[in-house]
Amino acid sequence: MSLIVPQFDSSVIVRSADAEVVGRAPTTVRLLADSSATGGALSTQRVTLAGGADGARPHRHDGSAEMFYMLDGAAQLLSGDRIVTAERGDLVVVPPGAPHAFAAAPGQDADILIVITPGVERFEYFRHLERIGLGKVPPESLLEVQELYDTYFLTSEVWERR
Repeated sequence: MSLIVPQFDSSVIVRSADAEVVGRAPTTVRLLADSSATGGALSTQRVTLAGGADGARPHRHDGSAEMFYMLDGAAQLLSGDRIVTAERGDLVVVPPGAPHAFAAAPGQDADILIVITPGVERFEYFRHLERIGLGKVPPESLLEVQELYDTYFLTSEVWERR
């Protein structure tokens, strides 16, 4: 077991109005605090999904756990080899190395606070996803940065059947 001792000088305060928002409906990501702001302790973002929208395809993080806290609505989350439906107030934590994915439950909206710990610089990853969505770079470009963002894409029969 490793112990992360974050190194930063003062509290991290992010005002909603100041947070950068990437993407556009039905999927938006509010960038809250990146690893560099928290001394490596965590990185966090708020993902809003409308009308059953996908959030993330199956992937894993080798060096970090990922926490999903449902602020509102309902989402389906792949955790390992099972799909869990999480609703407002529910918490799902996926351990390092475990396959996971998420989407709003069919026909529903989902508002999710996501925390990755220990932190990984993730803001540029979400900006990269936005560039893909705008057609500025090809989707295959994510394969070139998997190691940089500790995000390794997988296939999941369970997720594809949902």
